[in-house]
Amino acid sequence: MPREVVLFTGVCEIVGAFALMTRSLRWWAGVMLALYAICVFPANLKHAIDGVQLSQLPTSWWYHTPRLVLQPAIVWWALYCGEVVNWPLGRRRTPLDGERARDR
Repeated sequence: MPREVVLFTGVCEIVGAFALMTRSLRWWAGVMLALYAICVFPANLKHAIDGVQLSQLPTSWWYHTPRLVLQPAIVWWALYCGEVVNWPLGRRRTPLDGERARDR
């Protein structure tokens, strides 16, 4: 049932994107989307090695190469948007940061 799997994972990605906009779910959404990106990497790699062809592109590598190269960035982006990490753009805030600001 490949069509249903693709539809289900697409819905999960959309729900994850909406959850990133919800303060109480943001951290979990970032972690889950990052895990999802990590879990689909072997399938993306297999599709690239097997040369799964897309009719709109001259070769499958026009699709698979950027996807494989950018996969780590997608994992980082999900974690960054979920406020799990903020490297390299700044240091992570701790509860003590707020107290230090109030003491000044």
